[in-house]
Amino acid sequence: MYQANEKRYEKMVYNRCGASGIKLPAVSLGLWHNFGDISQYSNMKAMCFTAFDNGITHFDLANNYGPEPGSAERNFGRILKEDLHNYRDELIISTKAGYTMWDGPYGDFGSRKYLLASLDASLKRMGLDYVDIFYHHRPDPDTPLEETMGALAQAVNSGKALYAGLSNYDGERLERACAILDELHCPFIINQNSYSIFNRTIENNGLKKMSAKLKKGIIAFSPLAQGMLTDRYLNGIPEDSRIRTDGRFLQASAITEERLAQIRGLSGIAKKRGQTLAAMALSWILRDGIVTSVLIGASKPGQILENIKAAENTAFTDEELKEIDKFSL
Repeated sequence: MYQANEKRYEKMVYNRCGASGIKLPAVSLGLWHNFGDISQYSNMKAMCFTAFDNGITHFDLANNYGPEPGSAERNFGRILKEDLHNYRDELIISTKAGYTMWDGPYGDFGSRKYLLASLDASLKRMGLDYVDIFYHHRPDPDTPLEETMGALAQAVNSGKALYAGLSNYDGERLERACAILDELHCPFIINQNSYSIFNRTIENNGLKKMSAKLKKGIIAFSPLAQGMLTDRYLNGIPEDSRIRTDGRFLQASAITEERLAQIRGLSGIAKKRGQTLAAMALSWILRDGIVTSVLIGASKPGQILENIKAAENTAFTDEELKEIDKFSL
């Protein structure tokens, strides 16, 4: 039987999520990759144990994570049942709905029918009575925002979720959604969006500024730009890289000579700071206190241990920030 490290809370930094009562670890673990049925179960367990033993209390999922869709929730539910159930009250578990999960017109986007049915299915797969955060995973251009936000409020009112979240929204839509959720007295606390040194969309579409204005948290996914902001590609594309083994998300065409030059330049800055490129990339996201947590993916426990170090040095000089911009903008 798994016994958690008694010193697990000694080093991790916990940041308040907007103006809510919840604090999240500066580094959270995402189960987007490497928790589906094609992955090794013993390695999934080892990664979850390593994360929790080192103060990562937040585990992030979605209904469609796999492959196959739903399998990441099912595998995580097995780990909860077998080993982590005694620590449920120490965990923040989130899931999402918004992408295609089943055939027909009711299996994706943002209808009340889809969101609430999906949440019930997610809870069943994980063996839970509730999740801590339930997200709408992507904006729906056709469903009224009032309906989608009403479904999130219903999820909370029913006790099946404690807090609501939004993912992949921009600043303007966030503001409108927040106004509706406020009227419904729904505890909406967090935005999940892609954010990295190479992807600054949330700075350009108003999401980051609006989140700060509304006092809502942000958790950043793909903070390492699908692995480009690591040392793995300094000398080209390794044979065991995700590009070679799973090209669904990062294509070899993305690793251009120009991009390699940027990666090498950023790696040089990181070395001067006494960090790996990955650690610096995560620290950069946390630098101004607006982003609550960075959401890392991992394929082995050692990567989790390396990425946790990001919370140790989030201060940057103006000159360092200018140098980073030079190699990324």
